[in-house]
Amino acid sequence: MPMAAATRTGLLATSAFRRTSGSTSVRAGGIVVGALVLVALAAPLVAPADPFRIAGDALTPPSTPHLFGTDDLGRDVLAGVLHGALNSLKVGLAGALSAALFGIGIGGLAAMCGGLVDDLLMRMTEFVQAMPRFFLVVTIVSLFGGHLWLIVLVIALTAWPETARVFRAQVQSILGRDFVVAARAAGCSERRILWRHVLPLTIAVVGAHASYQAGNAILSEAALSFLGLGDPTVMSWGTLLGSAQFMVREGWWVSLFPGLATTLTVLGCNLLADGLVTESPEDV
Repeated sequence: MPMAAATRTGLLATSAFRRTSGSTSVRAGGIVVGALVLVALAAPLVAPADPFRIAGDALTPPSTPHLFGTDDLGRDVLAGVLHGALNSLKVGLAGALSAALFGIGIGGLAAMCGGLVDDLLMRMTEFVQAMPRFFLVVTIVSLFGGHLWLIVLVIALTAWPETARVFRAQVQSILGRDFVVAARAAGCSERRILWRHVLPLTIAVVGAHASYQAGNAILSEAALSFLGLGDPTVMSWGTLLGSAQFMVREGWWVSLFPGLATTLTVLGCNLLADGLVTESPEDV
């Protein structure tokens, strides 16, 4: 009996993976995000110098020595974009994964326990979701400093409610299926059912929310750095945009290239999320 339930879960999960991996949106998003990851990993090889180092005259337009030009301090914008890619992607990935883990833990516990535990966890989720997220992040970062790890932590602690609510709904819809009932009749524990039979069928939806959260985390870090609340010792796209806000007319290239990098990354994350949501099976 448990073997049949596991086989049923495996077939459904495999079908979901094949459908999502074949989506045009997923492929396009994967190509964009994958290319940006490769660029970020290659940054130390392409631009080995310190991105904060003065590389030439201030506000030099894009040319052969400096393909993306220089900023008002004479720093190479290309080096800043390449090195900033790694830090911005770190914020997006770490923030999204942390929020997903929080959401899966709280949503799964609420769905599996039910009753009073479910009510308490959902009221807590609604309370966190009702708070003005960005202003809360701004307040905490203003009080405790714009350290990169703190930005990731605050983003994760304020972004999990949506994942928790969606994951809870998915778990509740799956718990009544025949293969789950068969697993319970065979003596499987609730934790084993959640891990072996429920979680594989919710990967697409959780992955979609994680993709959205990654894009939102990158935008949040960029917005904080733009407001001067980021980590001044770490190069990121937000740092470049923040330093470029007073020279858009004199040096348009200083804001154009980090802005395009941010836009492409968020677009890639949203394409991945859209493909996962659209192609995920409705009847699992």
